[in-house]
Formats: sequence, structure tokens, C-alpha cells
Amino acid sequence: MKTDIEIANSVELERIEKVAARLGLGGDDIEFYGKYKAKVVCDIKPKTDKLVLVTAINPTAFGEGKTTTSIGLADGLNKLGKSVCLALREPSLGPVFGVKGGATGGGWAQIAPMEDINLHFTGDLHAITCANNLISAILDNHIHQGNELRIDPTKILWKRCLDMNDRALRSIVCGLGGSVNGVPRQDGFNITAASEVMAILCLASDMADLKRRIGNIIVAYNYDNEPVYCRDLGVVDAVAITLKDAMRPNLVQTLEGTPALVHGGPFANIAHGCNSIIATKTAMSLADIVVTEAGFGADLGAEKFLDIKCRVAGLVPKVVVLVATVRALKYNGGIKKEDVAIENVEAVGKGISNLVGHIQNLKNVYGVNVVVAINKFATDSDREIELVQNTCKELGADCALCECWAKGGEGSIELANAVLGAMDKPNNFRMCYDDDMTMKEKINAVATKVYGAVGVKYSAKAEQSLALIEKAGYGKMPICIAKTQYSFSDDATKLGRPVGFELNVQDIEIRGGAEFAVVVCGSIMLMPGLSKKPSALGMTIDEKTLEIKGLF
Repeated sequence: MKTDIEIANSVELERIEKVAARLGLGGDDIEFYGKYKAKVVCDIKPKTDKLVLVTAINPTAFGEGKTTTSIGLADGLNKLGKSVCLALREPSLGPVFGVKGGATGGGWAQIAPMEDINLHFTGDLHAITCANNLISAILDNHIHQGNELRIDPTKILWKRCLDMNDRALRSIVCGLGGSVNGVPRQDGFNITAASEVMAILCLASDMADLKRRIGNIIVAYNYDNEPVYCRDLGVVDAVAITLKDAMRPNLVQTLEGTPALVHGGPFANIAHGCNSIIATKTAMSLADIVVTEAGFGADLGAEKFLDIKCRVAGLVPKVVVLVATVRALKYNGGIKKEDVAIENVEAVGKGISNLVGHIQNLKNVYGVNVVVAINKFATDSDREIELVQNTCKELGADCALCECWAKGGEGSIELANAVLGAMDKPNNFRMCYDDDMTMKEKINAVATKVYGAVGVKYSAKAEQSLALIEKAGYGKMPICIAKTQYSFSDDATKLGRPVGFELNVQDIEIRGGAEFAVVVCGSIMLMPGLSKKPSALGMTIDEKTLEIKGLF
């Protein structure tokens, strides 16, 4: 069996100008990054409201194939003669060299050139890293040069970032003191995907909005417990300059030539998990149907897409595709990883509560049309699949098999037709909470309505942070909950559809520029670590041909 990279390398891609032409883009609308990548510089004038969101059940170590299904669905719609464009996130090097892998799909449902996209691509994440750390450098220099703003070094909120999993940088001491080495203080790094600059890039509507949001970043508090903003440091324009090119969406293609805009990469377990508003609205300006995705399970990515991105951008998805796999349902039903390939209808029946919970949330909390995509594997039995199909029918959700990994767009025709059918149904979209609710009311709404918690428990640190947030006038901001992706709860071991638990809020971090508050729950970290045997250890590159192996 061929690996993903071998499949990708076996396909002769079209030059990017031909892909652009399918979207009505000419030479003046794109900036070339080689033969197969380009930045799009056209005006944003959405012409369609046919937006399809792809999400999933809670992920497992196997990978449920959400991005693969998104790509396969777009290829399937393309085969049906529809004008379609993908809008996806960019991969982070941390997961690429760690264990999760990249974000370019798999099998015959991939975007390409997959090596470039999964590695440095067009440099967007490096630009975000540079912008983030420019703020840090200016902030520390301000303190060293006399601290006119009276910044309290013990109340600095802004952290440095790095696009790599590196637990040793979670908590550090920077500055060695003396006349030349900076003021010593505690600091730390987040992964670039968790940087507020990443969130701002993905939520900004244009350069003016980007600069406004950068200026509103709260970097610290002064000795009077008053917020200090990025604009107070005088660095807003310099930060915007580093992001000038990164603001433009990247155009690539699927292995079948379907256009794809890939832009921005916030994680959904520690950030808002959606590609940029600019990319989504650009795609809606160029195609009749846009397929986008939100990270991890629907309790994270979809919740944040619907409660944050749709709120900011005024978007309404016509259909939400919920990806599920039989093997993940068996795992949720208590089966060990090594036994998920063995038929076990009873285990599917036990684990299907996870799928049921997500369907009910999407239909009852958010009022959207749901199509369940069963990402089919060769080991799935007819009886197991039938149980999933019957459950979906009982809940009033459409259901379709998808075999895009093995068959590409041809294996996604059933799903594409189901999505087209669901678009004609009434859509009663609403959000989980209202703008005028307090922050605690919003957290409680998501915890009880979406996660199924009985309530919320706050640490002393979280209460202190909330008091500062409310004092600064940000008590009614939207919320972005950071928690484990493996469970509805904040405990990764609670599989299926857990009940009777409390959501444990450890801290609340203000994001004045992104205009939401990050609610840190359980043991979630904003800087991941590497596993004992990260994927990087199995990668090789040929000295002469530069052929890469081991990259999926």
C-alpha cells in the first residue's frame, strides 16, 4: 500500500495559474510562489451563501479523517459539475514533527504540494511567530529602557511563541540582568497556533481591522492594575508590516485539481480552530459552494466556528458534515486500540453515544442541518455500519458513506449528493449564547448545553483573572474554551457521552485583539510536548534527489 506522500508524488499537478483560472482569477489576482502555490490578492465580494462546515466526533489516536473527508467532499462536488472551493487551515510544524501529522488529507483525498504545505509553505506561520516575538522584544526593551509605562514585570500576559512542540519552553526565566542583559523575569512560550496574533490574523477583515486588533492586545498590567496595550508600546505598524504578505490566502489544489485556499492555523483545543475569515470569504467570492472545516471534535472546532467565527464574520453554514468512523465508536465503547479492526456491534452500540451527543448539539443547540459522513474503512462490517445509519435516521440526521481515502472524489459522490440535498432544507441557525450574557453565563452555557456538564468549577486563579478582566471592561467577551479534544469533558479519559461532571476552569486569559477570552480547563497546555518517539525521528531526505520519506 502506498503512503500518503507516495500517492501525492505520483500525481502530476496542474500549474497554479490553471487552477486560479477555474475560479475566474487572472495573472493580476495572484502572486506566484513557484509552480503550484500562489497568494490570492483579489477583492472580497461574497457571491454565495452555500457554506458547508465539516467537523467530527471526538478524535481518537487513529485519526477520524476530517480534513480528508473535507477534501474528498470538495472533489465529489466537483465531479458532479459544481463550482466548489475549499477553505482549510495551514499545518503547524509542531504536530508535523510530533505525532498528530499534517493537515493535507490522506490517500487520494489530499491537497498538494503536500510536502510544501506541511513544512514551511509560504512562510505565514513564521511571519506570525516573528510578529508575536517582536511584541515581546519591544516590551522587554521598554522595561529595560526605563519602563515609562510602569509595567509590572510580575503581571506580563504576553508570551513568546514558537511553531514547534517544546515543553521545556513552557515556563522560563528571561533576562540575565545587569546593564546589558535585560530585566530578569518569568516568561514562557506558547506554540504559534495558540498565539493571539494567529487568532487576530484569522479574524481580521482587512489591514485596518488587523491594525486595530493588534493595538488592542493587552500585553500586561501596570503597578496600578491597569491594562497596558500593544498600542502603548508604539509597535502596531511594525507588527502589521511583518504580517503584510501573511494576510493573503494561499491557493493550492487537490490531487484532482479542485481549488483550495489554505490560510491560518489556530488549533481548536487551545484556540478557535478555524481558517481565516479572509480566506473563507474569498472562497465565497469565487465559487458557488465552499467547503471548510473546524478542528478536532464538534464540541471544540464546530462550537468555536459557530459561536466565534460566525458571530464575527456574519456567516451561516447551510450544512454541517459530522465525520465519524466505526473504529472510533468502538474505541469509545471500551474496545482496546489493537482490537478495533474486529467486528463488535455491541461496542459500536456503546460508543455511539459520542456521535449521538454531537448530532443532538448541532441540531438542538445550533439548529443546523446535519449530514453524518461515515469515513469507511475496509475492516468495517455491514452490521456495524447499519447500526450507525439507523441511529442517524432515528435522530433525523442524513447519513452517507465516504470512501475518499481509497477512491478520491469518486468515493465521495454519495456524501456530495447528501450535502446538496441538505442544503435545500430549512436552516434555523442560532448560537449557544447571547452577546449580552456575562462571561460566567457564557461558560456555563457551553459547558451545560454542549459538553453536558452539570456545572462549572473555578480555581482561585481563574476567579482572580476574571476579576481583572471585568475591571478592564471585557466581562462580556465571547469565550474560547481550551480543553482536551478527546472528550466532551476536560478529562481525556471520559469517553462516549460523559454525564454528571463539572467543567474545571483553571484560568481565564484575555485576548483583547482577538476579542475573546481563552478559558483554560483541565490540564490543557498552550505549548504541547513531543512524544517519546516523535515522527521527526523517522523522517529522511536523500542527499542527491532531496526526496523526503517518512513524512506520512
